[in-house]
Amino acid sequence: MSDAVDGTAVDELSARVRKEVARRAELLWEVARELHADPEYAFEEHRAAALLGAELQREGFAVERGVAGLPTAFVARAGARSRPSVALLLEYDALPGLGHACGHNLIAAAGLGAALVARAVLDEDDGTVMAVGTPAEEGGGGKVAEVDAGVFDDVDAALMFHPGVYSWQWAPLTAQAQYRVGFHGRAAHPTGNPTEGIDALAALIQLFNTLAVIGRRLPEGSHVQGIVTDGGRATNIVPEYAEGLFGLRAATTTALEDLAGELLTCAHGVARATGTTASVVRATLRYEHFRDSTVLSGRFARHLERAGLTMTPPAPGVYLGSSDIGNVSGRVPAIHPFVAIMGPDGSDHTPEFAAAAASERGRQVLLAATEALACTALDVLLRPEVRERAWIDHATGLSLG
Repeated sequence: MSDAVDGTAVDELSARVRKEVARRAELLWEVARELHADPEYAFEEHRAAALLGAELQREGFAVERGVAGLPTAFVARAGARSRPSVALLLEYDALPGLGHACGHNLIAAAGLGAALVARAVLDEDDGTVMAVGTPAEEGGGGKVAEVDAGVFDDVDAALMFHPGVYSWQWAPLTAQAQYRVGFHGRAAHPTGNPTEGIDALAALIQLFNTLAVIGRRLPEGSHVQGIVTDGGRATNIVPEYAEGLFGLRAATTTALEDLAGELLTCAHGVARATGTTASVVRATLRYEHFRDSTVLSGRFARHLERAGLTMTPPAPGVYLGSSDIGNVSGRVPAIHPFVAIMGPDGSDHTPEFAAAAASERGRQVLLAATEALACTALDVLLRPEVRERAWIDHATGLSLG
């Protein structure tokens, strides 16, 4: 098959994709249900990674396990040419106490299915299909480690879908990081020698108050949410140490860096005012904001329409949290559309959403998304003009921040 296809060939390929998805429908749903019934959490997804890797290996993929130094990460490859290449992303971690209340069981099964189907309809020399197992999206950032390890260095596009309560063509996902702020004071008896004490907890409380005031002037999409992780040991001792953990989110990665600078300035300002000393350290990997490939997300939306599912742009001013797909999207053209498995009155990260991820609606969305992802992967591999436009769009998006 050549590195370009005409309209007739596209129709023929679409029909073959539909047939391959139908042939694997029960397998993919079985995988999704098995993951749903056996949730595993960040960096502990051993059974999920083994299950998915085995299915890929059974159909001829070369599976490399433990990539990026992560035991539950893997990369599976098929194809004789290294370029062009497309990566299907598989998430499979669950939420403690809620199971697959973010629908990662459907993400994994759809990515698996799209990779298997794309390989089945392509010739060996059409390029490389990759299935990338990405652990710990909910907390830990497996994709961040994989990006840093070079997993996406020779990839032309990274594709995934996410179940949701809206069907949105792209994901308004913010940049995010957590910072640990500690204040060091001096212990004393609050009545015996109160003037000798320097209250670290009082300094931490003042930081919360200062951030609350600053929060009124932060730009749209930026906010700080903090908790006290160490507030002292006893009520009859002036706390000599207090610590808080602060989650920072912002609409762009640049805005997140600005917000981190605000936190640092406030912490050291409070320390000077209270006679304490402050330490500020980043406690997690940084999730970058998501940069949508409008070229490829548009292709996905058109392919999904064949299943009767219509997508819209996201509602203005609405943000849906953060994801380590943002770090991938800063390196290669990427898509992360949402497809609804329940109504907009609901929410993910709830027991109701977990139930929806194993529902008949979840099954329908899984198969429709699998087909759309596989067709989009073929667009990347077989249409040079699509690849070129996607890379141009990507470069422009980066230049805009």
